[in-house]
Amino acid sequence: MKIILTRHGHVEGIDPERFRGRLDLALTELGRRQADATAKRIAASWQPSAIYTSPMGRCIITGAAIGALVNLRPSPDGLLNDIDYGAWLGRTLEEVRANWPRELAVWHGSPHLAAIPGGESLQAMMLRGTAALRTHIERHPNGVVVIVGHDSINRVILLHALDLPLSHYWRIKQDPCAISELDFEDGVFTVSTLNETWHLRATRPS
Repeated sequence: MKIILTRHGHVEGIDPERFRGRLDLALTELGRRQADATAKRIAASWQPSAIYTSPMGRCIITGAAIGALVNLRPSPDGLLNDIDYGAWLGRTLEEVRANWPRELAVWHGSPHLAAIPGGESLQAMMLRGTAALRTHIERHPNGVVVIVGHDSINRVILLHALDLPLSHYWRIKQDPCAISELDFEDGVFTVSTLNETWHLRATRPS
């Protein structure tokens, strides 16, 4: 069984940074180009049997671009939603630093110990991320499944696949519309590619 894990395309709030989380943001023009390029890459390389996305619009649109080329209708899965940033939602890094300096320092230094005010822990996100994996593996034991998620949920899924602790959260990068390829056989994950972005070269500004 193979999982093609990708992130949604570019949205406002990535740079300069804002805590996006469950803000339902539209893809930018760049994000739409990235989604189209990712769809072409996936359609040229695999024959997916299913596409699952976060319920956020930016993931649904990215998944729809993929689905249009492989003749599949994406299915939203609430377990793949972005992290709940609670009181930080929609705020800039500077705003959070001004109001919650200690909590932000823990988030950046020891994310596995962080308590986002009114938000979600990495442990809670890991539980739902792995639950989603179990469900889709059981549904498609011999298929290729595309998952369109977010920076945060993708990181914890990859940490789980690599059998790494949540303290390594910041050591994995997930660019918009990057592809990571995971194989699952005999109860063991193998990560074949991680944060692959060569298919996005033509979308970048000259």
